[in-house]
Amino acid sequence: MSTNSALSKYKFLGLFPLVMAQIGTSGDNSVLTVATASLLASLNATMSDIQLANIIYSLCAGCLMIVGGMVGLIVGWKKTFRIGAAMCAVGELVVAFSGNIFMFTWGGRLLVGIGASFLIPSVLGLIPGLYQGNDRAFAFGAIGAATGIASCLGPIAAGFLIDTFDWRIAFSCMAVYFTIVFVGSLLVGDVPLPEQKVRFDLKGTVVAVTGLFLLIIGISKIPVWGLIDPIAPPVIGGSPLVLFGMSPALFIALLGLITLVLLVRIERNVEKTYGSCLIPSSFLTTPQVRSGLYLTAMLFLCFGGSFFLVITYLQLVAGFSAIMTGIAMSAMAIPMIVFSMGIPKFSPDASPKKICRTGIAMVALSTIPMALSLNPYGVNWLMYVGLFFFGAGQGFVASQSSNIIAGAVNARDAQQSSGIQTATRNVGQAIGVAILGVVMLFSITGTFKDAALSSADLSSTSKTVISEQASIGFMPDAAFAKYIADKAANADDAAVLTTINRSTRQNSTQLGLYVLGFICALFWLSTGPLPNEKITK
Repeated sequence: MSTNSALSKYKFLGLFPLVMAQIGTSGDNSVLTVATASLLASLNATMSDIQLANIIYSLCAGCLMIVGGMVGLIVGWKKTFRIGAAMCAVGELVVAFSGNIFMFTWGGRLLVGIGASFLIPSVLGLIPGLYQGNDRAFAFGAIGAATGIASCLGPIAAGFLIDTFDWRIAFSCMAVYFTIVFVGSLLVGDVPLPEQKVRFDLKGTVVAVTGLFLLIIGISKIPVWGLIDPIAPPVIGGSPLVLFGMSPALFIALLGLITLVLLVRIERNVEKTYGSCLIPSSFLTTPQVRSGLYLTAMLFLCFGGSFFLVITYLQLVAGFSAIMTGIAMSAMAIPMIVFSMGIPKFSPDASPKKICRTGIAMVALSTIPMALSLNPYGVNWLMYVGLFFFGAGQGFVASQSSNIIAGAVNARDAQQSSGIQTATRNVGQAIGVAILGVVMLFSITGTFKDAALSSADLSSTSKTVISEQASIGFMPDAAFAKYIADKAANADDAAVLTTINRSTRQNSTQLGLYVLGFICALFWLSTGPLPNEKITK
């Protein structure tokens, strides 16, 4: 069968399993998030256990996806896709039948994380090999839309299954889902292996996994362990150790960054010697590729930031259930889906630079109505206006970002870029959540203490107790009532502090949204090398 006829055969049907894989891996964490309360009771777990189960998946995916991007070139993208889907299905099954939190985390979640590190690079690796021109732009747009679908449907589906049945049924359904993805891979066309045999880069793999692990751990722990001053246990888990009187988070992140800088030097020599490596030099020396990676990081920074700020506020302040939250977030997801797929389909000749700049502007400005929508008890209609333009802006960028990268390098590097893109997503998301976490942590604590100590309605006894608190977390009214029960001198003081807490939550979340908008606006600076004309490769 000729290449052209193969492409024609798999042009549409083969895209469905790829989209399903993206939805499944993006939606997996929704099930765990919604199932938290059930897991705490059923497996006799603690919140630290659940956080570890969550981070194991993220760490595996973040650290191993670059490796998955190289494995696909060695054994074939379709085979790598099927290995990833099978591991995810088995991992979800192990999770569903776990009798304790140890098996849940180190058996099931570990398998799913490793599976995802093969599955997602395969999705982005197959598309440059199977599609060209407008078809490839549309296929990448569909993958971008899949992330929006997962953010919308994930919490709704997970909430329904857990509320109607239980968490084991929800994870069993995920196992069935990934089995369908595995079977659906029969519809996916294969991509020939490169003519020049690719050698597995063991040295680069060890250094890359180590560097990414340290970087992601260090960044993600900043809100938990502290930025400079360590947060003493048992507050929010607390810093496990102190280095030179400081939190270890920045030291760990810096060590990871240094390791990745070392990786670049190592990879340069490996590529020169063997002709292939984990991170080809074209990814670092081509301005258009770097811009595309920055935009990829921005997209997942937006996801992490919006979920961290908006969903937290909707659930803890407005009292939204998982299903209600999913429906509310569809205001963001639907326009993202529409524009991710619609722009490549109906405006294939549009300028990638103009589209991305328009999207960045929309994302940055949309945080203003989102912030203005907040009140001490929930949100108003402006939140949904902001979410609409926030999602639309992401859709604009998602319609171009992956194609920008693939269109700037040769065919082999375009396929291998899949691992780099997916690792960039995880780093971008970790950075976004870390920055916003620090902003929220410091602003909540500082604002709350300032308001309490300056209040004329609060007794001196309660003021003294509040001034001694190391940190004030983001808490709903019920949790705050328990927290303040032994700190307020009397019922009147408790009422005053509750009012201050409500105002502090609102102000801190507004500040977080403005910071998110500012960070997104900075990505405009990365758009200079983007092409003005459509990408034809």
